[in-house]
Parts: sequence; C-alpha cells; structure tokens
Amino acid sequence: MAHLSIRIDDELHGRLARRARIVGVTITELIRPMLEQAADPRSGYVYTTQDEILSGVVQTLAIIAASVREHSPELLEKGMAEARQMLLDRGLLDPEQRI
Repeated sequence: MAHLSIRIDDELHGRLARRARIVGVTITELIRPMLEQAADPRSGYVYTTQDEILSGVVQTLAIIAASVREHSPELLEKGMAEARQMLLDRGLLDPEQRI
C-alpha cells in the first residue's frame, strides 16, 4: 500500500484528531473517503479554496448571459452549447445531465 505524507498546520491536525476521536476512527480512516472522492473522475464536485473566486465568476457570467439573452438569444444558445461541450470534454459535466 502506498504511503502519503502531507503537511498541515497544528490547529487543523488537532481538529482532525478531535473529529476522528469523536466518531471513533483514526485520522486516516476519517480522510480516506474524501481522498477517494477527490480521485474519482465520476464523483461530483470537490470543495477547494477557489470556491469564492468561482462563485464570483459564475455570478459575473450570469449577468453577462442575461444581457446577451436580451440582445441575441441565438448567440446565447450557441455559447451555452459550446460551454456544455467543453465541460463534457473535461469530465466536468455528467453526459446525462442537461443544462
């Protein structure tokens, strides 16, 4: 079995240790499911520290999309189709999911 070493601050380690103790598992057992989810290309969204930036970008794009829809619905539809294809190509959209 492979071994993984990461550096985390003492405060985070303490919180993980307390959480693991409360639920009756080791820290490794506590975080292994998160690592498995992060490594699975079929899994859903995995939280990152970039979420606040992503949220701002999504809000900005929503405003732009609303403006484009008012002026050119056809252009918006073409752009959305291209965006869906890009997300599909990168494995970020379930092929069964419709936007």
